[in-house]
Amino acid sequence: MSVLVFTENWDGQFKKLSFELVSYASKIAEMLNTTTTAVSIGNVGDSELNKLGKYGADKIISVSDNKLVNLDNQAYTAVIAELAEKEGAKTIIFSNNNVGKALAPRLSAKLKAGLVSGAIKVPGTIDPFTLTKKVFSGKAFASVIIKSESKIITLAQNSFKLIEKNNTPSIEQYAPQVSDDLIKTSIKNVEKQTGKVILTDADIVVSGGRGMKSPDNWGPIEELAEILGAATACSRPVSDEGWRPHNEHTGQTGKIIAPNLYFAFGISGAIQHLAGISSSKFIVAVNTDKEAPIFEAADYGIIGDALKVLPELISAVKEVKSS
Repeated sequence: MSVLVFTENWDGQFKKLSFELVSYASKIAEMLNTTTTAVSIGNVGDSELNKLGKYGADKIISVSDNKLVNLDNQAYTAVIAELAEKEGAKTIIFSNNNVGKALAPRLSAKLKAGLVSGAIKVPGTIDPFTLTKKVFSGKAFASVIIKSESKIITLAQNSFKLIEKNNTPSIEQYAPQVSDDLIKTSIKNVEKQTGKVILTDADIVVSGGRGMKSPDNWGPIEELAEILGAATACSRPVSDEGWRPHNEHTGQTGKIIAPNLYFAFGISGAIQHLAGISSSKFIVAVNTDKEAPIFEAADYGIIGDALKVLPELISAVKEVKSS
């Protein structure tokens, strides 16, 4: 028996997301009085795999197969189901990102397991197994009980702190028998973004809305982002107008993000936008309309013109960084 956690790697490297998942899985394993087994699919070196032990993994299963170099939902689901059975794992953890959202429902159907997506805490109780998640675009919370023997959880990003345990995990190499019939996905071309912080990975995001008035006014947004080592984003109307690329659109129909700090300049805060950024640790809003919905979600707010506030903020940040 163990808690199984699927960890993602990027070109053989783990990021905070995977460490957060292992910390979360380790805490649940502690509650269940069992161990934590991390699954890694891809070519990852032992030194990198050992980092998962720092956050509570007792055992690491490294799956390396050329057929699994690229994510294929059907093949990955089959491998994880195989490992769950091998390890006797009845609780399986994924991230609530695009990968987790693709794999968790498939695995749930395959294992006849109850699924809670977007959990934000460890179970409130083990009997019954009760999890908390946000609902209604983050405006309320729901307690969900899983009654099935097997349980699958996807964890909302940036919702659980890293807990260091400094375990020395055992590493097991595993070679699954992957049928060619399972592989349905092929990669024809890869274009990697360079020189910018990836929006979904960013700890700080600087975002702008129609209150920026023109695409020509985006210079201060980009300057502040560069100074802070942040990613840039925008509201849907901005991307629809072609002011900014669609891959920067955050909201219910765009990117769902959970940075530590989110700046909203000239964004009114429609419910669709708030649905995509409500998991941010802190939200700073700047808007001329004191009744703008964004202020209801913001931790800090400035009533003012974003084009006037931005230069002052940039100057203040530069002063702090130089001191």
